[in-house]
Amino acid sequence: MQPTVLERPEPQAASALAAQPAQERQRPGGTEPEEEAPAEARPEFEVEPSAPPPVDSENELEDRRRPGYSGPLPDRIDQTNEGAFRAPPPEAFIEADGIPIPDRWRLLQSLCPPKDRRNDPEAYGIFGALQYNCTGKLDPYGQNVLKGDRPLPKGKRPGFLKEDDWFLILSGISDTVYEPRTFPIPVGVQTTQDPDRLDVFGNDFSTVFSQTFIAGAALQKGSTAYKPPTVEYRVTFAYNINYVDVPERRVLFVEPSKGTDRLDQFLGVQEAFVDYHIGRYDNSRYDFISVRAGIQPFQADFRGFLFNDNQLGIRLFGNRDNNRFQFNLGAFWRLEKDTNSGLNAIAQTPRDDFLFIANAYRQDFLIPALTSQITLAYNRNREADDIQIDDNGFPVRPALLGSLRGRDYDVFYLGYNADGRVGRINITASAYAALGEDRNSFFTDRPADIEAYFAAAELSYDKDWMRFRLSGLYQSGDSDPYDDKEGGFDAVFENPIFAGADTSYWIRQTIPFAGGGRAVSVNGRNGILNNLRSSKEQGQSNFNNPGLILLGAGADFDLTPEIRLTANANHLWFEDTSSIEALRNEGSIPKDIGWDLSASAIWRPKATQNIVFRLSAATLLSGNGFQDLFDNLGNDSKYYSVLANVILTY
Repeated sequence: MQPTVLERPEPQAASALAAQPAQERQRPGGTEPEEEAPAEARPEFEVEPSAPPPVDSENELEDRRRPGYSGPLPDRIDQTNEGAFRAPPPEAFIEADGIPIPDRWRLLQSLCPPKDRRNDPEAYGIFGALQYNCTGKLDPYGQNVLKGDRPLPKGKRPGFLKEDDWFLILSGISDTVYEPRTFPIPVGVQTTQDPDRLDVFGNDFSTVFSQTFIAGAALQKGSTAYKPPTVEYRVTFAYNINYVDVPERRVLFVEPSKGTDRLDQFLGVQEAFVDYHIGRYDNSRYDFISVRAGIQPFQADFRGFLFNDNQLGIRLFGNRDNNRFQFNLGAFWRLEKDTNSGLNAIAQTPRDDFLFIANAYRQDFLIPALTSQITLAYNRNREADDIQIDDNGFPVRPALLGSLRGRDYDVFYLGYNADGRVGRINITASAYAALGEDRNSFFTDRPADIEAYFAAAELSYDKDWMRFRLSGLYQSGDSDPYDDKEGGFDAVFENPIFAGADTSYWIRQTIPFAGGGRAVSVNGRNGILNNLRSSKEQGQSNFNNPGLILLGAGADFDLTPEIRLTANANHLWFEDTSSIEALRNEGSIPKDIGWDLSASAIWRPKATQNIVFRLSAATLLSGNGFQDLFDNLGNDSKYYSVLANVILTY
């Protein structure tokens, strides 16, 4: 007899089956009933394919959930326990049994023992680590209200500060520099320090001592642990005193009657701005938009090639897409600088020099782990009728080059910058094109089109505690100073961190362009470009310059968390010597500048930035081009620079 296949019962059959007595139904699990009807009495059903079970599209399996689907929540459960014991109100406790806590930032501080016992380890009991939180207000390593670790208490803040969460941040920095150095120093024309000295170049040794004290205060509303402050007020003053000693006259002062040393001091305002957080543009991931107005720091790219300065301006900035996209829109009115300290001189009328800039950053753009930045900047200069003499008596605008006439210019900078890594290789790269018009070229006294280019890249590889670097830089030079095109690239205000930074001889030292221009230098202090400016701080951009080519290698060695050693070797060339040949009235000048070799050691005794000692040394092994342009009393082809620096920060 063939086995009988039971079909899924229809609704009517299911009702009939449910109406049968319990003892006549089939037991769960397939067991037979106690009294079974005869087989022949059972009705036979036709075998038909059963319908597929319905698909639950919302919750197919009990313990699995379709992505993006949230099921309905269960009904709310309200539970009341009549007669249950309720906790007593706070006023029911005796004052000695509780510890008052003013806010959540002072939880641990409320557990500190009295001040006279804070140096006793036994006073902390089993909470020995608490002693690192129970520190004085002047301790730079401990948390205190003066560093913005805790908000101002309600009873100790000024009345005009409404609501809570106001933080005061005080900072102090002492920056001490001692620098013996050698560089080509021209002999004075009218008189000399040594009456027997008739050469163009004299003794090349000089020393510099500079002490800068920086004091800053910031008042901001809102903790910055997860989002920017709602509003911030910040002011920073810098006081510099410097002493310079050189062997020749008319180097420090234009008057030949003055001596060969100088002691100077200046107080500058480096920051004074208000930052307002436009909260309505925030989102759930704390992406923000803020506007900042006043004297503020701004760096146009990752390494500071185009513009890196503290200037008067207004800036709209923020981020989006979980900080993967960042942007800046800024307009800056450039302030005059003090001649010898380089600090902002707010007592003088600002320059007729404006910078408008927009840039955008995108993380993981082009390839993952690479941040790309696009920059568009416009430098509008209208200082053709401005005659500016620096504090030492030297003309800086216009520069004493060529026809000695003032200049107006409009320059547009279009740039791409990248920072990140490709596999194991770290990469930083920048490329700029400068396009515009110079209203009066000092070579021709005619308008000239500006078309110049710049590119730089640094590749590095990390191996444990070592980093090895390769650097390359290209600055286009002007190939024909007498045509109507200026091809030498120049920035607005550079301050690059590249190829050894200020450890490098060429970046650290200023080389006077003696014989080709009065009070004009080949390069600027803390600058890498060969731009033939009268002054990096007070002069105008110059697009009639010889340019630069640099190839270098370096390495960083983190011997311990406190000690780092760095070494760099750079080879430098002029990109095109046409402009300096015209200014020097020479037929040909070799392009080879020479080798720039440097090494430095940094020691941080506490493994923090509060105390930093740095000692560096650099030498320039001059090449044929440098030796053709410059010399010294001893005909030495080697120049050196030693930098001893101590930075203390609170």
